[in-house]
Amino acid sequence: MSERLFIFDTTLRDGEQVPGCQLNTIEKIEVARALEALGVDVIEAGFPVSSPGDFNSVREISKAVSAPTICALTRAVERDIDVAADALALAKHKRIHTGIGVSPEHIYSKLKSTPDAIVERAVAAVKYAKKYVEDVEFYAEDAGRADEAFLARVVEAVIKAGATVVNIPDTTGYCLPEQYGAKIKYLMEHVDGVHKAILSTHCHNDLGMATANTLSGVINGARQVEVTINGIGERAGNTSLEEVVMALRCHKHLGIDTGINSKGLTSVSRLVSSLMNMPVQANKAIVGRNAFAHSSGIHQDGVLKDRGNYEIIDPKDVGLDESVIALTARSGRAALHHRLDLLGIKLEQHELDEVYEKFLVLADKKKDVRDDDLLYLVGDTTGEKVQKHLKLKYLQILSGTLVPTATVIVEIGGMERTATSTGNGPIDAAVRAIKSLIQEKVLITEFLIQAMNRGSDDVGRVHMRVCNGENCMHGFSAHTDTVRASVEAFVDALNLLGVTGKKKSSNK
Repeated sequence: MSERLFIFDTTLRDGEQVPGCQLNTIEKIEVARALEALGVDVIEAGFPVSSPGDFNSVREISKAVSAPTICALTRAVERDIDVAADALALAKHKRIHTGIGVSPEHIYSKLKSTPDAIVERAVAAVKYAKKYVEDVEFYAEDAGRADEAFLARVVEAVIKAGATVVNIPDTTGYCLPEQYGAKIKYLMEHVDGVHKAILSTHCHNDLGMATANTLSGVINGARQVEVTINGIGERAGNTSLEEVVMALRCHKHLGIDTGINSKGLTSVSRLVSSLMNMPVQANKAIVGRNAFAHSSGIHQDGVLKDRGNYEIIDPKDVGLDESVIALTARSGRAALHHRLDLLGIKLEQHELDEVYEKFLVLADKKKDVRDDDLLYLVGDTTGEKVQKHLKLKYLQILSGTLVPTATVIVEIGGMERTATSTGNGPIDAAVRAIKSLIQEKVLITEFLIQAMNRGSDDVGRVHMRVCNGENCMHGFSAHTDTVRASVEAFVDALNLLGVTGKKKSSNK
């Protein structure tokens, strides 16, 4: 049976310190509930003394969730601890997280103090916090650069004072994995009473090693990790929750696991990214757009034969439907054949060879090849041109301070039809107008607008996934007018779905 590793999520405290990522109380509650559903053990909800907003957020989150422990950050200052205790008053499970710097840089330069005074302040803070809560966590700030013997002295003192968790932060992201792991091991071997508390990691990513350092700490005895969704946080960020969770799931031989429901990782990642206006880089491990995308022909062929050839994680385990086989100039026949199969197109070998040669020519000109490009290539080769039943002939939008209204003229089977509709925005109004003409129930399940370059006159590329029952297709378009591009992408998808706009005859 695996040993339990506790997940301490600080997205709403350390993660929110990123410039431009501040959330209001309602948004923080939404994230907190998502973290609770994910199975997080501890939610660090804020730094109550820092502002009335943070105080209120900690209090409201305490009321909104029940399973996780709610934690509030303080300095080793009595007033900080008083305010934190007040903010946590309504929490079902509460923790005060207090601490002080322990590295030479912090002791002498930042705090203008001495090692003996630091130990005294650390012990006093823990004892004061214990008056309010049983669960007290102490952080030894900048432990990554601290002298190991002095760090052990501090840790031993705060455990004797009543700390239930001791946080060993690599605050500046300075450590190498072997250094950080050795620090945890040293504490496990040299601190009297260390087993009366849980050692916790808190690693920053300044040198890109936050996850590696965290795992090294866990391997050497830490049983709590302090992490954030998408690895957001001060400067280069924190250890990524999703990376630690999936690394342990992949390396079961370590005998350590968490209580996280990994199938919720992708959805929580997207929620945090959206609310904080902080895009996730495409190649971000686990939750990035390209984390399960394959464009190399060799890789695509291997994945299509057996996912395990190039994937150590099943995309479904992190909440994705499937891997992405991206068609580019590096794709081979296997990937092309796979994509054509998904489109319901069966070709003889000589036809596939001919389409593949044309595909390579097109792929050299375009960054990626779309489904409608493939349909055109197939039609060009087999003599079956793609039939577009719907054509957008006219689009007029009224928007601004009035109710958004759209008028469209769509050519359906050679005849022009007109419709007008309102919506909660210009795109929604236009889509509603077109839906009123096509007689079939369709649902937009994915909608992405991307700038091609920069500037207000930029070209917007729109990607839209539209489903008709279980049949789904991706529509694309690009234009300087993003509303027009969005409507054209919707029509593009409808044509790929084979929507004719004609009323279906009913059998009586």
